[in-house]
Amino acid sequence: MTERLLICTDLDRTLLPNGSAPESASARALFKVLAERAEVVLAYVSGRHKALVEQAMADYRLPRPDFVIGDVGTSIYAITADGWREWPQWAEAIAPDWAGREHDDMRRLFAPLAGLTLQESAKQNRFKLSYYVPIEIDLPRLLAAMRDLLAQQAIRADLIYSVDEAANIGLLDVLPASATKFHAIEFLMRELGFGIENTVFAGDSGNDLPVLTSPIRSVLVANASDEVRKQARELARQHSTDSALYLAKGGFMGMNGNYSAGILEGVAHYLPHTEQWMKTDD
Repeated sequence: MTERLLICTDLDRTLLPNGSAPESASARALFKVLAERAEVVLAYVSGRHKALVEQAMADYRLPRPDFVIGDVGTSIYAITADGWREWPQWAEAIAPDWAGREHDDMRRLFAPLAGLTLQESAKQNRFKLSYYVPIEIDLPRLLAAMRDLLAQQAIRADLIYSVDEAANIGLLDVLPASATKFHAIEFLMRELGFGIENTVFAGDSGNDLPVLTSPIRSVLVANASDEVRKQARELARQHSTDSALYLAKGGFMGMNGNYSAGILEGVAHYLPHTEQWMKTDD
C-alpha cells in the first residue's frame, strides 16, 4: 500500500463546477477532506494565470494546494502559508527550448507579422507570449510564417490556438515546446519523489489529453464531452496506456461522477484504500 499521494487536477470544468452538468452536493467538501490529509500533496494544473487561480480558489472555496502549475504549463509555484513562490527549477528546465530568448525577444521576433495583438500583461510571463488573433485571419498562413521564423533561429516552441467564443476572437499562445501540462507534472513528480503508482491526474478537456493518455494514472471526469471521451479512449489504445485511463461514470459514494466527484472516484479506483480517507463524521 502506498501512503503518499500526489493529486494533480485541472481546474475549469474538472474541479470547478463551472460547466453545464450538475455537481454532487457533497463532492467538493469530500474533496477538501481528502486534500487536507497529511499524506496528500495537491497540485492545481491550469491554463489560468496566478490571479485567476487565486480568484477560483476564493470563489469556489477550494483547499489551498501545495503547488500550482499555471499559465498553460509555463509556471510552477510552491504554495505555503507565506504565499506563492515560483519554482526557478522549472524555468531553468524549459528555457533551453527558446535558445536564450525570453518573452520580449520573442515578441520582437514576431513583430513584422500582421494580425497579432498582444494580450494583457497579466496573461504574459517570461516564457509565455500570448496574442489575440482575428477570427477571419488566414491561420495556416500565419502559423507557417511563425514557424519559419522559429526554425531560422533554432527555437523549439509550440503554437497553441484556441477561440474565445464569447468574445469572438482567436487566442494564440507561444510556449517552449517542453512547457506542457504533461511535462510539468512529470517534472513535479521527479522533484517530489513520486512515481506513477502514487500519482493521479484529473481532467476534462482536449488540452488534458496528453496527460490523460500518458502512463500517468488519470481520470476523465463524467461531465467531459462525448468527443473527448472518444478521443481519450482511442489515444490510450494507440499508446497502450488503457490501464492508466479511468472514465468516471458516477455511483461512487452516491455521487454523479461530475467534477470533484469524478476526481474522488478515480483516486479510489486506482488506490482503493483512499476511500477511507474521504469519509467524514458529518
